[in-house]
Amino acid sequence: MFVSDFRKEFYEVVQNQRVLLFVASDVDALCACKILQALFQCDHVQYTLVPVSGWQELETAFLEHKEQFHYFILINCGANVDLLDILQPDEDAIFFVCDTHRPVNVVNVYNDTQIKLLIKQDDDLEVPAYDDIFRDEEEGEEHSGNESDNGSEPSVKRTRLEEEIVAQTMKRRQRREWEARRRDILFDYEQYEYHGTSSAMVMFDLAWMMSKDLNDMLWWAIVGLTDQWVQDKITQMKYVTDVGILQRHVSRHNHRNEDEENSLSVDCTRISFDLPLKQVKQKFQSMDVSLKENLREMIEESANKFGMKDMRVQTFSIHFGFKHKFLASDVVFATMSLMESPEKDGSGTDNFIQALDSLSRSNLDKLYHGLELAKKQLRATQQTIASCLCTNLVISQGPFLYCSLMEGTPDIVLFSKPASLSLLSRHLLKSFVCSTKNRRCKLLPLVMAAPLSVEQGTVTVVGIPPETDSSDRKNFFGRAFEKAAEGTNSRTLHNHFDLSVIELKAEDRSKFLDALVSLLS
Repeated sequence: MFVSDFRKEFYEVVQNQRVLLFVASDVDALCACKILQALFQCDHVQYTLVPVSGWQELETAFLEHKEQFHYFILINCGANVDLLDILQPDEDAIFFVCDTHRPVNVVNVYNDTQIKLLIKQDDDLEVPAYDDIFRDEEEGEEHSGNESDNGSEPSVKRTRLEEEIVAQTMKRRQRREWEARRRDILFDYEQYEYHGTSSAMVMFDLAWMMSKDLNDMLWWAIVGLTDQWVQDKITQMKYVTDVGILQRHVSRHNHRNEDEENSLSVDCTRISFDLPLKQVKQKFQSMDVSLKENLREMIEESANKFGMKDMRVQTFSIHFGFKHKFLASDVVFATMSLMESPEKDGSGTDNFIQALDSLSRSNLDKLYHGLELAKKQLRATQQTIASCLCTNLVISQGPFLYCSLMEGTPDIVLFSKPASLSLLSRHLLKSFVCSTKNRRCKLLPLVMAAPLSVEQGTVTVVGIPPETDSSDRKNFFGRAFEKAAEGTNSRTLHNHFDLSVIELKAEDRSKFLDALVSLLS
């Protein structure tokens, strides 16, 4: 069920309890976690934090800890599946789910005892009505002919029996019609995957309602929203709306006359082209004065030449003292790179902790390390995209475009993780749409595969929706991947919280793609 009063129905419930906190491996989830940790620290709430990167880790971690806790908080995982069916918890277990994944599973919506959804209901949820999805089981069929009615005439008994048969036939027909209608409603509701309001923003709203919102919390909410924008999880309209909400909070915070060394500021960033290489390799402060003064005009001129629109985007920056200034998008890239670092001496949990720590102002050395990793990642992304386009690796399969990175591709290890591969795929699709002359291909989605494990012979496959101006960021590949795998008995692992990311046996790739083509044609 949806929680209407987050403070009363959520925070005050867990405030005096020991809680288990499951956090997904994405930047928005980390930011929401940081806000919740700060609130828990203020009120001395006891909690255990467990990072989870997929359904298998969530199930394993829950089995390990379920005897010690009754209250569980899930951040950016759990809303889009039947959570009780997956975890099989005891009846006294309570789950608070703060998740951006949509659509929300209908069982979670209408379970009012164990599932509490920390989701803003002003999002366009479009949840089906209860009566359209759930129906009480019919009681056992009554046969009045079995009752002792020996005194009735045979003709009366026959008439009564015929009436019962007609009534039962009508009931069965109505039930079949209802079940067919239910299937259609659920298909329409569940066929597309998309994202709602940032979990970090939801947690910041909670802190604000309790008058415990600090500058750091506001910054984490900003980074969480920016993560959604960087990864194209929300529409431009949704991003602009949420930026407006946060901008009002920024103005309010900056008028508190708090520590000026840690003030937040709103700024507009622009993307630059056609600038001297020698100059752009320097820090902005060291560039020629004439170049700095005319930078805006040069960028606009370059943008017009390349036919690029919407060059200006509103974002946020933060100052830590007089020396350290960061853009929200840079922090997103740095945190993401730390979390998906391919360094062999770090486990998934170690990377998670490094990424979480980098969001604190006391760990700027980790943030700078993440920025260096992000630069390496972005350079590799640009070079890989250029290579794919130059060698015509992006091909049309009919209803979608397909690109496969081969083993031995430079920096291939950087794209073995879901977020990095998804980001590469989105930028590749945008670049392909801008470069191709085929009008039909400009409207197609992209399926991309990259090697995951040579020893196990597996690849990671991601599906990206079409790149159009009117794109609503809804992704249909999650359900399509499931049906293609079922229809061909392909060996797949649907372990990621984003349904449009799967693991596939390389040997089954051909038949899986053939089934996907047939399904989407």
